[in-house]
Amino acid sequence: MKYLYFILRFFIILLFVQSSHAQDFVKKYLFVAEPGIRNYLEYGGHGILVYDIEDNYKLIKRIPTGSLDKNGHPSNVKGVCVSLATQCIYVSTIKSLMCINLQSEALIWEKIYDQGCDRMSISPDGLTIFQSSFENTDWYEIDALTGDIKNRIPINSKAHNTIVSPQGKAVYMESLNSPLVAVVSPKDLKEIRHIGPFSAPVRPFTINGKETLLFANVNDLLGFEIADLQTGKMTQRITVKGYEKGYIKRHGCPSHGIGLTPNEKEVWVADGANQMVHVFDVSQMPPVQKESISLRDQPGWVTFSLDGKYAWPSTGEIIDTNNKKIIHRLSDEKGEIVQSEKIIEIHFKNGKAIAAGDQFGIGRVN
Repeated sequence: MKYLYFILRFFIILLFVQSSHAQDFVKKYLFVAEPGIRNYLEYGGHGILVYDIEDNYKLIKRIPTGSLDKNGHPSNVKGVCVSLATQCIYVSTIKSLMCINLQSEALIWEKIYDQGCDRMSISPDGLTIFQSSFENTDWYEIDALTGDIKNRIPINSKAHNTIVSPQGKAVYMESLNSPLVAVVSPKDLKEIRHIGPFSAPVRPFTINGKETLLFANVNDLLGFEIADLQTGKMTQRITVKGYEKGYIKRHGCPSHGIGLTPNEKEVWVADGANQMVHVFDVSQMPPVQKESISLRDQPGWVTFSLDGKYAWPSTGEIIDTNNKKIIHRLSDEKGEIVQSEKIIEIHFKNGKAIAAGDQFGIGRVN
């Protein structure tokens, strides 16, 4: 009996230790905000779908989000970002910005702003959101804790996409009808300079980690252009070879979606008409066109996992960035296809968010 007691005690301690260590494991999830293709509910419904990245993108849950209009329909989701400081995920729609707690999954607040909302970006400390209005004149500087507007930044040029630099020293603001990207100081909210002009109005764009290069889609171009952030000048225009521009269902430009891999060796660019994403080697200049990957629908966005292993086009495929093979396709509870241009990666440890990606494919070499 004495030996049996010690054996049982040993196994109890072992189970306790294993349980404790299990709690220390980092869990990696992909948060997909819906409706993330206009207001189309057929691509994932309404809410935030959460997938376990390391369990073959198994759907874990659906988090309810926000209010409905008078007809019972949700508004188009326009952007998503995460604050580790507040432990919240933020989702913008064409009308409002909402704050959802990552632990309780409760809606903390949802605020409607007079000029609406588009795609925002959050400061590195997670306390300030730079929120573009919905194709209107202003950007809002918003308190991430309360949702209150602290200041307005009038750019007066159909506000659209926003990137806060990784170091938090600049805010890049793109407008739908401008060939320039405005650069604003987050300290005094004054325009520091403009990047461009590009050959046409700028659409999705991204930057490298050292903030020396900006890669941008522009209207009427199947491909992308590159600007030197030190001089502010557009330096290169890259056209996708072997493919023609054609009919596109959304966004009004041949390439709407561009991302820089975290190691900054490749740029991936969307091709709506041909339902593809094209890969370019940017470790050398000018960039060299490499692979082209067929997708199940017209892509409008592309971003990457924090470790750079996976590419996430808005069409819902999971692509291995090493061999460029599609390894999975997102689906909902009913097995229906899921698509969204508003996705973000979040890592959790002991129930707390400890790392988060970005909706833009920003370079991470700095």
